[in-house]
Amino acid sequence: MTGDGDRGAWRFLPRGRETGEDGRMCRSIKTLRPPFTEQVSEEDIRAAALQYVRKISGFRAPAQHNAEAFDQAVQAITAASAALLASLQVRGAR
Repeated sequence: MTGDGDRGAWRFLPRGRETGEDGRMCRSIKTLRPPFTEQVSEEDIRAAALQYVRKISGFRAPAQHNAEAFDQAVQAITAASAALLASLQVRGAR
């Protein structure tokens, strides 16, 4: 499924629950910049990176032989996301 019109097919779950009713991962990654989120922790950034890696890899948890590649991807995306958020200039931000 693609596009914003498909959101009804997904069950948006509380934080920490990544899968929908049919076992697929939710596409919703929380916006981590003002004004959507005022306080962003390192854990918030890592959680978004983890959800992204899970989504693009198609695995909720990697097999043992893929664990290192999976963890390295999460670390790289966490670092890139933190750098992006630190360098963004949001108009009208306080």
